[in-house]
Parts: sequence; C-alpha cells; structure tokens
Amino acid sequence: VQLVESGGGLVQAGGSLRLSCAASGRTFTINTMGWYRQAPGKERELVASISRGGDHTNYADSVKGRFTISRDNPKNTMYLQMNTLKPEDTAVYYCWGVVGGGFNYWGQGTQVTVSS
Repeated sequence: VQLVESGGGLVQAGGSLRLSCAASGRTFTINTMGWYRQAPGKERELVASISRGGDHTNYADSVKGRFTISRDNPKNTMYLQMNTLKPEDTAVYYCWGVVGGGFNYWGQGTQVTVSS
C-alpha cells in the first residue's frame, strides 16, 4: 500500500484547504484511515479518523466543527476538508491507514501553513 497526500499550502487564518490522500497497491486491505499532524517541536497527533465504510468518524477536540474527514473507496481516496483554519493548525499533515493484521502505512506528509 502506498499513500500520497496533496492539497497542502499557505492560507490565511479563517481560510480553507482540502487535503487528499490517494491510496494505491493493495487498497482492499485498508481498514481505518486518518490524518495525523506534527507541528515543529511537538509530537505527532491524530486529527481525524474514518472507518472502512465511512460510517464512523472521530476528531480531535481541537478540530471538531471545523474539519471534516471523508473517503471515496471506489476512488481509493480520502479527504480532509479544513475550514476556519487557525495559525495553530500549522503542521505537516500525514495520511495514515491500517490494514488487517495491524500494520500501519504512512504518506510522506504535506505542509499546511496558516498565517495570522
């Protein structure tokens, strides 16, 4: 399984971005997927996750009501719609997926920078 993120960039506070994560390879083995982020000097944290069928989602308290995670399984793509962005959302965002047996896959990361 390979995961490739896109959609990061520079945006002003209050703006929006949509991240995409394209999966390839043995995509039928992917169960839960999600987005993590890591800001400079901080640990990587889970931002949002979504179940295989898309019917269960979870969000970090810091992004609830502002971010929306979704996935399009026929297109092997996951999304993170980020609205009302804040400077503290600045981080490298990583796509994550777990397959049967518990092995984790990661994307290479995409930078999101929110200016004040």
